[in-house]
Amino acid sequence: MIEVTHLTKHYGSNAAVDDLSFTVEKGQIYGFLGPNGAGKTTTMNILTGYIAPTSGEVVIDGHNILEEPEEARKCIGYLPEIPPVYPDMTVLEYLQFAAELKKIPRDEREAMILEVMQTTGLMEMQGRLIRNLSKGYRQRTGLAQAVLGYPDIIILDEPMVGLDPKQIIEIRELIKSLGQKHTVILSSHILSEISAICDHIMIIAHGKLVASDTPENLMNLMRGSGSLELTIRAKEADVRRMLSSLPGVQSLDVKNSSEDGACDVVIQTEAENDLREMIFYMCAQEKKAILRMQHTHVSLEDIFLELTEGHPAEEKPKKKRRFGFGGKSVTMEKTAGQNQAVSDERTVEQNTEAIAGEQTGAVNPQEGEE
Repeated sequence: MIEVTHLTKHYGSNAAVDDLSFTVEKGQIYGFLGPNGAGKTTTMNILTGYIAPTSGEVVIDGHNILEEPEEARKCIGYLPEIPPVYPDMTVLEYLQFAAELKKIPRDEREAMILEVMQTTGLMEMQGRLIRNLSKGYRQRTGLAQAVLGYPDIIILDEPMVGLDPKQIIEIRELIKSLGQKHTVILSSHILSEISAICDHIMIIAHGKLVASDTPENLMNLMRGSGSLELTIRAKEADVRRMLSSLPGVQSLDVKNSSEDGACDVVIQTEAENDLREMIFYMCAQEKKAILRMQHTHVSLEDIFLELTEGHPAEEKPKKKRRFGFGGKSVTMEKTAGQNQAVSDERTVEQNTEAIAGEQTGAVNPQEGEE
């Protein structure tokens, strides 16, 4: 469905995306992970045609995003991190507006909008103003516009950010249901949700792809060995003598335990070796009591941290605007009301571009590194 080849995006001297290549297969849910500033949002904006790459090629269902932008964008539904919704519209008005922007045939709009609202759980909210919706329902509304037109590919940038646990569960189930009919690319920092939802995971750091596989294969690859933790009531020398002779033991760490007369043990073994039963019978034969035995597993968080270690996640401080008055430099900061006014002025233009990108071919006015 998607082929990305040697994709690069520079902002000045900074490479937000650096020679990135990957393939997205049809009918799967892909998790797109990386620390802040790794290039996730930049990559997604390039895939949707929202910004242009510095170099490289993106092919969407056989259509080159630069040579056939309109055909490529028709294959994609996009939900940015901040949903492109209009607070003064009702949910139904907004979806009717989005359907017009996407050039959905007039005789198909009503039935399609009703079906999308049912899919996303918005039927009861269709008459409500978007400004009065909870964040979860705003996310659903943004997701509904992404699904309109039934694109083959749906790209979701942080769809669960700021949601409470109940809303996260609802959105998770919704994404799973979408994955039955669409190819979904999902970016999120909630790693447990990525692990629960996704069939395939891609991790990027410093703009480069550092891992791409199923969650299970990634865990096996990163683990490379099994880890077994025990507490045995025995002397350290006896524990070492018994366990060091076991087949497939890669390392053995033994130290005194807080339990009287016991030792804590960590054994690293080859991944396919499960030594628990063998250790049980050995300790029984030696009349040494096993007080604790626990098989540990590598989590997606462990994989993420190891692969992205050393990535500079700090955000750069925002610059304040300074104005000179009579030779003096004064820092001017807008009030909350002024900021809202500026935000409202930009909303219409930016949201229209986000919803109807396949027609506008516009570049994000606020484009910059993630």
